[in-house]
Amino acid sequence: MGVSANAVLANVQRLYPNFFTLSPTQEAVLVVPLANLLETLTKLRQDPDLNFNFLMDLTIIDYLTHPVPRKTRFEVVYQLFALESAARLRVKAAVQQAESIQSVTGLWAAADWAEREAWEMYGLKFDGHTNLRRLLTHKDFVGYPLRKDYPAKKRQPLNDSDTLLEEMEQRLVFKGLKTVEVEG
Repeated sequence: MGVSANAVLANVQRLYPNFFTLSPTQEAVLVVPLANLLETLTKLRQDPDLNFNFLMDLTIIDYLTHPVPRKTRFEVVYQLFALESAARLRVKAAVQQAESIQSVTGLWAAADWAEREAWEMYGLKFDGHTNLRRLLTHKDFVGYPLRKDYPAKKRQPLNDSDTLLEEMEQRLVFKGLKTVEVEG
């Protein structure tokens, strides 16, 4: 059997004593500067003593209406898991609206859609992501619907046909998950 989750988290705390903390629910959290984020995530992924080899989630938090004023409006959050030790770790970095976040698709393939969703819903760019295009909204959609300043009742109906549905149907046919009916 491999190393325990407690041992892995003790190694994280030893490596990052100034950034390591526990949440109110006693979850391990690293709060790192954005400039150190990719380097930190790379070490957490590639160091054999840590081996956080599973990206469980990636999201953005918008603190615009938070009761406690903050220097930055956004925070990018990564939920990591080490399969061998069952250690869990949350990694957070504050992000200004105009700043970009380095893509982690080279570390975890699962980051592909999560980064696309975060970009589409919050408008924060992921540098190095090779396919930042819409997943959930149509091509004429304006704004970022999960930002706190987006009007809750705003409606944006689709006026022209969108190619996303056609692309998805073509992929289903290509993968053999859908058949094309031939007329005649």
